[in-house]
Amino acid sequence: MKKKLILILSFIVITIVFLNIGRSIYMPFVNKVKGKETVDSRIKDFQEKVWDRLEKNLGLAGYKMDFPKEIIIVAFKEERKLQVYSKDYNGIKLIKEYPFTAFSGELGPKLKEGDKQIPEGIYKVEYLNPNSSYYLSIKVSYPNEFDKSKTKLTDISDMGGDIFIHGKSVTIGCIPIGDEAIEEVFLLTQKAMNKSVKVIISPRDFRVNSSYPKIEGIDWENELYEIINNELKTLPSSGYI
Repeated sequence: MKKKLILILSFIVITIVFLNIGRSIYMPFVNKVKGKETVDSRIKDFQEKVWDRLEKNLGLAGYKMDFPKEIIIVAFKEERKLQVYSKDYNGIKLIKEYPFTAFSGELGPKLKEGDKQIPEGIYKVEYLNPNSSYYLSIKVSYPNEFDKSKTKLTDISDMGGDIFIHGKSVTIGCIPIGDEAIEEVFLLTQKAMNKSVKVIISPRDFRVNSSYPKIEGIDWENELYEIINNELKTLPSSGYI
């Protein structure tokens, strides 16, 4: 009886862990089973027109379709803009900048579900959602290990989740950039998914304004912002390809 209980508990723990960190593995299969669009089918629909919009930004006007193999996505809450950078042996270059089409919350990290805050920190892309209610969306890996280490909540699930970069013009804690913009970022991300796509979300662009916001209710914001600032220092301050 005791052995059976241990097996059941182990199965439950493994299932919970997989559902939380294995989305990039099972979500494409879920979409197929549902009979909805796949990432590939959506990409096929708009790849050529997106290339026509991006080829000058990529410095490849008139060349064959050749997207960056590695990108970095950076979002600034105060400026309400999202930037996409390419990274290769020549260095890191800004491809394009997009304005947020809506905003919720204030400066400061996300602390719990329902606080309408956009997270702040260093994340990665977990998976692409071709069937989003907001046209297309890109899943951000909130909460990360730093977020979890600072929470006062006993249940990690109470920190919230389902943070996306998406289309349309509405949000309650995500980053909306409109439908045309999300097509471009979605495609650039898909082409770079063989490498881990880094997502940096910062309260402001510390390259322009180096002061760290004081966040009420926590005492570790400087630690967080130092981490973010060090990542931003690796990026060029301005200029397009």
